[in-house]
Amino acid sequence: MEQLIEQLKQQIIEALNFEDMTPADIATDAPLFGEGLGLDSIDALELLMLMDREYGIKIADPKAGKDIFRSVRTMAEYIQEHRTK
Repeated sequence: MEQLIEQLKQQIIEALNFEDMTPADIATDAPLFGEGLGLDSIDALELLMLMDREYGIKIADPKAGKDIFRSVRTMAEYIQEHRTK
């Protein structure tokens, strides 16, 4: 799980072009939206594409996305349960 979390942090940095950030700068349990990383709806689309491209996971229900993308840890947990790649 920890390896997946670190991998996800790196993928988020690359997908969102956070050039001055390292995986250590992203708290595993911090909110991705709002007060945490401060992501917005455009970033959410990037995360959806990342999940599909890297893990073969399609999230059709926008309401589910809110829970899945709460933090890096919740993303990793969802990936572990649903990955197809």
